[in-house]
Amino acid sequence: MLQRLFKLKEHNTNVRTEVIAGITTFMTLSYIIFVQPTVLSACGMDFGAVLVATCAASAISTFLMGLYANYPIALAPGMGQNFFFAYTVVLQMGISWEKALGAVFISGALFLVLSLFGFREKLIDGIPQSLKEAIAVGIGLFVAMIGFQWSGIIVGSPSTLVSLGSLRSAPVLLSLCGLLLTVVLVAARVRGALLWGILATALGGLPLGVVHYHGVFGHVPSLAPTLFKLDIAGAFDLGLVSVIFVFFFLALFDSVGTLIGVSSQAGLLVNGKLPRAREALSADAFGSISGAVFGTSTVTAYVESAAGVSEGGRTGLANMVTGILMLASLFLYPLSRMAGEGLKLQNGFQIYPVVAPALIVVGSMMLRNVSRIRWDDATEAIPAFLTMVIMPFAFSITEGIAFGFISYALLKLVARRGREVHGLVYLFAVLFIVRYIFLN
Repeated sequence: MLQRLFKLKEHNTNVRTEVIAGITTFMTLSYIIFVQPTVLSACGMDFGAVLVATCAASAISTFLMGLYANYPIALAPGMGQNFFFAYTVVLQMGISWEKALGAVFISGALFLVLSLFGFREKLIDGIPQSLKEAIAVGIGLFVAMIGFQWSGIIVGSPSTLVSLGSLRSAPVLLSLCGLLLTVVLVAARVRGALLWGILATALGGLPLGVVHYHGVFGHVPSLAPTLFKLDIAGAFDLGLVSVIFVFFFLALFDSVGTLIGVSSQAGLLVNGKLPRAREALSADAFGSISGAVFGTSTVTAYVESAAGVSEGGRTGLANMVTGILMLASLFLYPLSRMAGEGLKLQNGFQIYPVVAPALIVVGSMMLRNVSRIRWDDATEAIPAFLTMVIMPFAFSITEGIAFGFISYALLKLVARRGREVHGLVYLFAVLFIVRYIFLN
């Protein structure tokens, strides 16, 4: 049955190899089980419900990718999109998380329609490569910035905006030790390095009193606080147009980049193109839709699937294993609660010392794209630079993208190279300018 369903022999693989690959992929991406509830609970969402929504949406979309597209590429809430959801849309813009979920649903539905009708290639080709790379780098800096804040290594300062925190504080020392251990594990290429780093940091926090033991296994939390709570009608508000665009934009390039990258590593590309791309992107889009319904941010293809591919995973059978393990993780709620515990420092600043090291490491991994930017061309380099630095400095992914598009279009026109720019870039630049003028 498995042979007929997943065509194992055609892909030169077997059940044992696929099972190992599925376990490996789960180990490398399972940190999101601890991180996602911590991030979204910061904007008022129920921790337990978000954990269930994360595991359920990830498992369903991972199953769909395996059965519909037959690819060993798992899906889960995307890093970057979750921080955009919580910190930019909800906390900074003051939009309710229910409306934010509605925006995720709309962007996912739009992505699904475009995937079914094959319009995605035009959108991808229209965005300059330098901006694509800069956005990934900028999100990495943004995530790392939050990681440094959550660790207490960087704190707010009335005179310099930010400054170094107290390195004698027990929570900060715990984060520093966790960061050191995690980067050592990453450097040693240990499978599941981020997961082991989180667990070890949590254990190290127990004798310090920073982390409190709640057990390992427990009952599955209720999904009721977030299930079907999305506000789709409210998300159609004019002020949320840019939010929907950014959700869609990030999902599009995250999924396409991951699918191409992981498939290339697995040798699944044919003449440079991805077979069953429509099915794969449709599964990705459905993940965001289901995630919004359950109560979590944008679900997308995970680049950590490359770890499973390196272990020989070639078919959707690996995804079945990963998805089953995601569902089994629902019973680890007490352990997740330990990892997601927040503490208030004497200055009132809220930190999360257990998961902070993982965020810093993930941010560093996302900076690798910076080498692909054409730094010798000012019309490419300056917009890329603005995109990257505005995100952490303005604490907003949206503003970084906006500055990038506006400056790119402007510099190309000034340099009399306007024909190099796709019409979509001009359109987005104008829309962002209008947003600044009329919507603030």
